[in-house]
Amino acid sequence: MDLFLQKNKLISGKHITISGSKSESNRLLILQKLFPEITIENLSDSDDTVHLQHALTTDEEEVDIGHAGTAMRFLTAFFASQKGKTKVLRGSERMHNRPIGILVDALRDVGADIQYVEKEGYPPLKITGKELAQSKVSINGNVSSQYISALMLIAASLPKGLEIHLEGKITSVPYIKMTLSLLNQIGIKANFEGNTILIQPKKEIKKQTLVVEADWSSASYWYSLIALSEVGSKVTLSAYNKESLQGDSCLAEIYQRFGVQTTFDKNSITLEKEDISFDEKTITADLKNAPDIAQTIAVTAFGLGFACDLTGLHTLKIKETDRLEALREELTKLGADITVTNDSLHLKTCKEIKENIAIKTYNDHRMAMAFAPLALKVSITILEADVVTKSYRSFWQNLDSVGIISEEIK
Repeated sequence: MDLFLQKNKLISGKHITISGSKSESNRLLILQKLFPEITIENLSDSDDTVHLQHALTTDEEEVDIGHAGTAMRFLTAFFASQKGKTKVLRGSERMHNRPIGILVDALRDVGADIQYVEKEGYPPLKITGKELAQSKVSINGNVSSQYISALMLIAASLPKGLEIHLEGKITSVPYIKMTLSLLNQIGIKANFEGNTILIQPKKEIKKQTLVVEADWSSASYWYSLIALSEVGSKVTLSAYNKESLQGDSCLAEIYQRFGVQTTFDKNSITLEKEDISFDEKTITADLKNAPDIAQTIAVTAFGLGFACDLTGLHTLKIKETDRLEALREELTKLGADITVTNDSLHLKTCKEIKENIAIKTYNDHRMAMAFAPLALKVSITILEADVVTKSYRSFWQNLDSVGIISEEIK
């Protein structure tokens, strides 16, 4: 489905309810399967979470998780720990080109039986569940935090728990801390000091209900919409907490530079556009702890005529697409002067945005949603726009409700 977005103004003052965090939901689903005493409310309705739920409940030996990278990592660890069960875990063509060898090696070190079905180091995987008896493992700290969280999520179910040593520099720390916090919330003893994560074994926990906070990555597109709108425009989003487990909550601070003020209420946030009160129009940010908002920030900066220097982006090379190259390609089509490296993005100021450009999304939900707010500046087409269901199923309907009208191109 391709969508044409006519240049329009934002209808201010709307209240938008956003689905639960995909990151929290997927972690809790694994924990719920290991500890059935858990009840979860406000689960994400994203494709990733739907795929993960299906994989955890189906009796089929072969499971296809599509583009769901989080599901691939978490399920690899989960199935490896399920004694007596065999699963073949596969996904989309892109998923079969996203490396998983670092996680597989770590799991093998604790006793897992995992075989590569096709290409060494990549899915699909044949996983024969075993009792994982080893209690210590080492893994690089500068890889995707999902590898580390995958180990953490199964750790308490292992006979001796698990001590995870992180080698070298550690990136995406907030996502590791999110996993740690959820473990602590359900009564598992776990701590993270220096380069070591220590998780104690636990056979059962108390019955409890956990409510998933709304997704901050999804909120990023609303920050962009308000930043690109007129002074005084506002929108309220629910349900969000000021003390969030999600690293992407740093949006509130970063977007102050774009003139967006965040007001926290009991269970919501209100975003309001104010005058930009400083002359320096270069956004500089190290996003090693929140790489998923890089696309949104880059597009916002471009739309406002800001320069932009973003670093800490090395994990974007192995996402749904090579997000750095995809950003360079699509922003250049719109008139941007942009360069990227293996871990950074550098955008120069731009005074004019080209009209009626068709944006490729590369099977990447965040490409579609990051570019959509430019409809406040120019008419734009988003190709394969239905890719947004991977993380934010109601995105286009929500935009329509605030005046960003999309028309399907037949």
